[in-house]
Amino acid sequence: MVVLRGARVFLSLALLAGAGTATVVAATSDASLFAVRSQEIDDLKSVFATVRTRDLIYARVRTPGTIQSLKVDEGDWVKQGEVLALVVDPKIPSRINALEARMVAAQSRLETAKTELDRSKTLNERGYASQARVDQAQTAYDVTVNDLKSLTAQRKVIETESQEGEVLAPTSGRVLKVPVTIGSVVLAGESIATIAANEYLLRLELPERHARFMKVGDVLRVGKRGLGPDTGPLTEGRITQVYPELQNGRVIADAEVPDLGSYFVGERVLVWISAGKRETFVVPRDYIFTRFGLDYVRLQKDDGGLADVVVQTGRDVKDGSDNEVEVLSGVHAGDKLVRP
Repeated sequence: MVVLRGARVFLSLALLAGAGTATVVAATSDASLFAVRSQEIDDLKSVFATVRTRDLIYARVRTPGTIQSLKVDEGDWVKQGEVLALVVDPKIPSRINALEARMVAAQSRLETAKTELDRSKTLNERGYASQARVDQAQTAYDVTVNDLKSLTAQRKVIETESQEGEVLAPTSGRVLKVPVTIGSVVLAGESIATIAANEYLLRLELPERHARFMKVGDVLRVGKRGLGPDTGPLTEGRITQVYPELQNGRVIADAEVPDLGSYFVGERVLVWISAGKRETFVVPRDYIFTRFGLDYVRLQKDDGGLADVVVQTGRDVKDGSDNEVEVLSGVHAGDKLVRP
């Protein structure tokens, strides 16, 4: 009979504990107690940031003409000095042919002038020609030589222009835009590709009321990639620049975040930033347990008894180990919690 009565008492206490109102007297050690106290933490606000590139570099055409080949497309990674496109001027072959014809004529004149110079020198040695005739022949020969050198230099200039038809990548990076196609006519200085150089960063645009809280070096928390409901803290970044000018009532800031290279430029990312400080209660996560969909803590009462109390939890508090959570209601300063 005594055993049966004890079982009934235990069952009644278990049912009351499930309802969150039972009090069970038990001995606890001071080592397992946690004293609740008010603590100052960052008041985090969630905003969207946009992935931007630090620098935009344009691959420009050096000589006018028609694009004969195009070797890049949007999204490609390129290295500095890589050939992106080939621009061909259809007039260059004609100019080269015309110069070659002039060079052939100049070569013929040179041979004639050389023969005339040798004949004049021979006749002068025999006394049949004056020195003036030799000087005249020498001058004609020198002029023809210089004409041939000039035409050769002009040919090299045209060949260099044809080589400048290769559009080279000015820097390493990711191609964002290619505004031309094969067959497009381009002029010198036009861009055939826009390259995102160096690393990516996050561009934040916040209401101006947050301007007084933001400063270089502040830490921000970056959510998972994507805008779904499972978005949560994933990594950390740091604000590197706060622009001194407000634009449309917003303060602009840039932040460095690791591993942004695989993101799309212009992609939005959910981040949490500090908008000041506030007082709250912070409790180790292992002091909180869940029952019937509600969060509980086990509170030690003044008489030594224990009571399970429903609490409302907030976001995790970043302390280096992610083992603390904010408690919004249910506890007070000075309460002593027992690890369940």
